[in-house]
Amino acid sequence: MSLGSPPPQATSMSTKPNPSPPAPRAHGIPFSEALKVWLRVAALSFGGPAGQIAVMHKILVEEKKWIGEDRFLHALNYCTLLPGPEAQQLATYIGWLLHRTAGGLVAGTLFVLPGFIAIMALSILYAGFKDLKFVEAIFFGIKAAVFAVVIEAVIRIGRRALRNSFMVALAGGSFIAIFFLDVAFPIIIISAGIIGYLGGRMRPELFAGGNAHAPKAGGQPAVDALLADNVPEHARPSITRTLKVAGFWLALWLVPVIVIAAALGPDSIFTEIGVFFSKMAVVTFGGAYAVLAYVAQQAVQNYHWLTASEMLDGLGMAETTPGPLIMVLQFVGFLAAFRDPGTFNPFVAGVLASVLTVWVTFVPSFLWIFTGAPYVEQLRGNRLLSAALSVITAAVVGVILNLAVWFAIHLFFGTVGEVRAYGIRLYVPELGSINVASVLLAIAALVALLRFKIGMLPVLAASAALGALYFYIR
Repeated sequence: MSLGSPPPQATSMSTKPNPSPPAPRAHGIPFSEALKVWLRVAALSFGGPAGQIAVMHKILVEEKKWIGEDRFLHALNYCTLLPGPEAQQLATYIGWLLHRTAGGLVAGTLFVLPGFIAIMALSILYAGFKDLKFVEAIFFGIKAAVFAVVIEAVIRIGRRALRNSFMVALAGGSFIAIFFLDVAFPIIIISAGIIGYLGGRMRPELFAGGNAHAPKAGGQPAVDALLADNVPEHARPSITRTLKVAGFWLALWLVPVIVIAAALGPDSIFTEIGVFFSKMAVVTFGGAYAVLAYVAQQAVQNYHWLTASEMLDGLGMAETTPGPLIMVLQFVGFLAAFRDPGTFNPFVAGVLASVLTVWVTFVPSFLWIFTGAPYVEQLRGNRLLSAALSVITAAVVGVILNLAVWFAIHLFFGTVGEVRAYGIRLYVPELGSINVASVLLAIAALVALLRFKIGMLPVLAASAALGALYFYIR
């Protein structure tokens, strides 16, 4: 080789085409480490959606620095727009973003599993031993504390969501529509989304996006996170992939319901549960408290699966166990089948109905995330999406207030009538049936939560103890 000849590697390089852009760098987070973190998140998932989201933010954004603040909030905004439990969907989204479908399945399933086991055990005990004075006494106190927790949620979400008089008016209109006019919850949410989208175009400063469950500012920016600002290959939209994923998860969700309906008939309690909660999975937007406002009224007033008092008991179970607050639906399904078991043993029917309820509630959440998240990743920073979210969140404040008032009427009064005239619905409690002890317990729980900032679990425990004490000394 002469001195003027280029080195062999240079000759070789000169014959190659221009290299393609480098792939996004790997985040370097082992799946085994992520599994441990999701187990930790599941174990700490108390306190309703706001508390659960705060736990994930602290661990994933601030402590581990796996995902940045902006990306976390963007994923949260999408999950809040979806029907179903936003905290579980957020865990699924981040798990999927980090480790594809397997990561999303692990994160989303572990988030539900502890609560599923706890609610199953409590439902069996409740159905079998509810008539025992001790059990009745404990739940008497818990009901009052649950009412206080819902009021606290209205105030907390309202402070962040109702940033101007227009948002306050929207929340008020939402409350009037659902409480007095019996407007369907999905119509309220869809209307709010349309108002927000159009308002974001015409008056963006009035409809500035936000999220009522969002943690306070101060987290790590996206560039400091291990995921950085990269879009992994599996997070890039593909129509072919979307159709395959959607077909698989739709079949996984609906085929069991169709088989049950064909085998047991349309009048079976299992068919009713499968169809009803499948509908809820599609139309219940706005977070756990908004979902419960709709489900409680349907399950109590239309299907008569349980009483308003029992619905409060179930909500107390969900508040005091890990996992999404929406796990109370499992309790509703259990009692519905327990009281109408058909040819099954009542407890067997309750367990089967619990599994079915959880299945049709959470499988759709995986469908929404695995099909929609790749497209949402392309919409980071979209102001119209944020504007729609801000109005939906304002409307949800009114829906949750409806839940609080509805609970209060049935908690504080033993007899409640209902009057309808000119399209307006009114609840008419019998003043002589007021339960003074429940009112005093609820006031005490509210003071503890709002004035002294005592945590939810201690307040629930204290209310249960005081309720039991009252029951035994009255």
